[in-house]
Amino acid sequence: MRCSFALTTLAALASSALARVYFEETFSSPESIDSFKPSKVRDDIGSIKISNGKWYGSEEHAAGLQLVDDARFYAYAAKLKRPFNSKGKDFIVQFTVKYEQDIDCGGAYLKLLPPTLEPEKFDGDSEYEIMFGPDICGSTNRRVHAIINYNNTNNQIEKVIQPRGDQLSHQYTFWIKADKTFEIRIDNKVQEEGKIEDFWKVLPDKQVPDPDAKKPEDWVDGPAMIEDPEDKKPEDWVDGPATLPDPDAKKPEDWDDDMDGDWEAPVIANPDYKGEWKPRSIKNPEYKGEWTAPLVDNPDYDEDEDLAVFNVGYVGLDIWTVKAGTIFSNILITDDFDYASQFGNTTWADNVEGEIAAKKAIDDEEAKKLEEERKAKEAEKEEEKEKDKDKADELEGDDDELEDKSADEEDKPVKEEDMEGVAEEDTEADLVEDIKEEAEEKEEAQEADEKDEEDERIAAKKARDEEKAAKRAAAKEAAEKAKQAAKEAAEAARKAEEAAAEAEKEDEKFNAHDEL
Repeated sequence: MRCSFALTTLAALASSALARVYFEETFSSPESIDSFKPSKVRDDIGSIKISNGKWYGSEEHAAGLQLVDDARFYAYAAKLKRPFNSKGKDFIVQFTVKYEQDIDCGGAYLKLLPPTLEPEKFDGDSEYEIMFGPDICGSTNRRVHAIINYNNTNNQIEKVIQPRGDQLSHQYTFWIKADKTFEIRIDNKVQEEGKIEDFWKVLPDKQVPDPDAKKPEDWVDGPAMIEDPEDKKPEDWVDGPATLPDPDAKKPEDWDDDMDGDWEAPVIANPDYKGEWKPRSIKNPEYKGEWTAPLVDNPDYDEDEDLAVFNVGYVGLDIWTVKAGTIFSNILITDDFDYASQFGNTTWADNVEGEIAAKKAIDDEEAKKLEEERKAKEAEKEEEKEKDKDKADELEGDDDELEDKSADEEDKPVKEEDMEGVAEEDTEADLVEDIKEEAEEKEEAQEADEKDEEDERIAAKKARDEEKAAKRAAAKEAAEKAKQAAKEAAEAARKAEEAAAEAEKEDEKFNAHDEL
């Protein structure tokens, strides 16, 4: 493992005499990849190599660890220069990731592992202190993992931070501060920051609902809206009927009351109909919302001074990817953010514009190549069309020549010797057979015509019968409705008479009472 940034280191140390670098890898040396030891838990882990990638901004800072094999697990661990216990110190892990393959599904995060790790036994179940970095699978399952281990439990940050999924290099920074606050940055821009206990469920809540509180008896928690008691239905409001007989409809002249029943005009929508009237809604003046108990201090809450303390001895790759090509580089673990900033500027930020230009040049060249291939295919198709057209013209010319030759043959006089035997072929029996077949064909054609005419007559009669039946059914239904309406009207009249009689009796009682 080599430190290729002596000047940067000196500048950082000048600002912080106690700053230390625990791991720094730019993969500028061919041997640097040897520090990442493969796990022996499984024998099918993907292979890794050092690569600059297809495009980069600076060849000096382009090298990185690249995943080589598709659809594989990767499990590699590298030892820190010295173990790092972050008690009383800031903790910064920073690295760059380039999804050069145009990622579809794969992780690109690092695990920071305890000094007790045995690299040959490293796998997904191994204990870790921090897991940080992007993870992408499809268009919806995307996030930057920021998992911290507290009391032997892995805790994911509650906020979802979106990773960068393009094909350029991006820098990821996780800065855990000694005062138990943090920052997560992507490309030097803060994505989230605050107190650790506010973003990770590692400590009990400082305050909890008062278990002794009771909802007041006069508390109104619904409904939020009520009908306005002052609202009145407008006098011109028409709430029925929804339909009316069409006043412009006329009884058809061919309507037969005996056959078709009593004629009724079709109904149309009532132009004055406004629907059922309802009072407008207003806010309920008594509504206070959902009741919740007031908060009180949580007796189980205890602030932990070691909340942001981590003990790290290894950095590891424990990931799965569908399509290989991801490049990791510029991996740094330090306790000095100023040094991390200088390191990131030198290895990544200063080379961003160059990488973008290099990628654009490759994209333009690829687009140009595809356009040339497209034009070549179109030219090939046009050439094939021309060949087919020439061949068709050639065949048409041959057909014309054959037709001319055939016409010449037909115009030649027939010699007597060529006619010998013709008369013998057209015998009297043949002529009789031809006449017989022609008569049978005429007879069959006549029978077919007669059958078609009969089918048409039957279909027409059936249609007329169905139309009459439909009219009778409609008339019957209308009559039944009219009968039912009359029955209902009679019943309503009877009830009205009974109500009137009852009212008259009541009046008589009152009158008798008044007389008394």
